[in-house]
Amino acid sequence: MDELEFMRGRVYGADHDDAGPQPGRAYVELVGGPLDGLLLDVTGLSDHEVRAGVALPTEIGSHGPGGRALYAPRATDSRRFEWRGDTP
Repeated sequence: MDELEFMRGRVYGADHDDAGPQPGRAYVELVGGPLDGLLLDVTGLSDHEVRAGVALPTEIGSHGPGGRALYAPRATDSRRFEWRGDTP
């Protein structure tokens, strides 16, 4: 994905009216799973928090409403977080 295409992506958790990436913020791309293709704002997270990955609330995962999608940084590209599964 080139930089221009990356900056056109929708941001996880953003309002639909303001769903694009904002200048001065740091984002990673979510790859696979129910949130595939969305960008995640990681601005302000420590390196340790980023390496640990995230559990993101989603209604479209395998556990339905109340479930979470698990994503962790790709070993070869820290700008992409790969889906690791869903959890209730």
